[in-house]
Amino acid sequence: MSTVGIIGGSGLYQIDGIQDLKEVEVKTPFGNPSDKFMTGTLEGVSVVFLPRHGRGHKISPTEINNRANIWAMKKLGVEAIISVSAVGSLKLEMKPMDFVIPDQFIDRTAPRRHSTFFTDGIVAHVALAEPISEEVADVLYRVCEKLKITVHKNGIYLNMEGPQFSTKAESELYRTWGCDIIGMTNLPEAKLAREAEISYATLAMVTDYDCWHHSHGAVTVEMIIECLMKNVDNAKKILKTAIPKVGKIKKFSAASALKNAIITDPKLIPDQKKKDLEIIIGKYIK
Repeated sequence: MSTVGIIGGSGLYQIDGIQDLKEVEVKTPFGNPSDKFMTGTLEGVSVVFLPRHGRGHKISPTEINNRANIWAMKKLGVEAIISVSAVGSLKLEMKPMDFVIPDQFIDRTAPRRHSTFFTDGIVAHVALAEPISEEVADVLYRVCEKLKITVHKNGIYLNMEGPQFSTKAESELYRTWGCDIIGMTNLPEAKLAREAEISYATLAMVTDYDCWHHSHGAVTVEMIIECLMKNVDNAKKILKTAIPKVGKIKKFSAASALKNAIITDPKLIPDQKKKDLEIIIGKYIK
């Protein structure tokens, strides 16, 4: 059985059915994660849960320490991550209350977001043509269908900067690009998870039509929270069924993502960097 990590977005702060719950604090070379981790088991599968914005939702999207979050997940033995996130829809057919499992991302985040472990004396180039791990996404899709929850498979997630919502001009621009949904958090996670050789998939909860829809008007927090609270119940049902299935996957596609990706001469990598990244690069760099 594999260990499954859950990163919970807005409104999702716990998972139903987890047994042997423990609170775990993880220190990382990159600072503090968003919160303490909750560990436990579900049908024999080890689960690691982290609220992305911290309990009480106190961390802005730009301020999330993604490197610490993903490094800690790796330290705790996580092999696959299901990222649960609230998003706006850029397509009429992807309605509020629907779920979307995207397969692509476009990055519109600010440079100050850290989305790589490979800096300060070490360089690696991982393949990210397919940023979502199909084996995890497929489980999520099949579970949604089984539970008769409306779900859309594949699509482009536009990762914007926050915490402000889009202008109408931006929203219309992203629609011309063919984007399907818009959010503020998932691409830095996906990039870092791939570098850490953790398979990653997004379970996106549609809460609104962003601001492009003529009958929708401006997006408000009240609008999002109302829809979000309804969606969270379905998200918990999906996770309760999906986690054991993901835990039984025999082979994860990201498990060898770093093979041949590190191009720095091992003799030139600083000792401290080797130590900080031991859990990620240890099998390749001695």
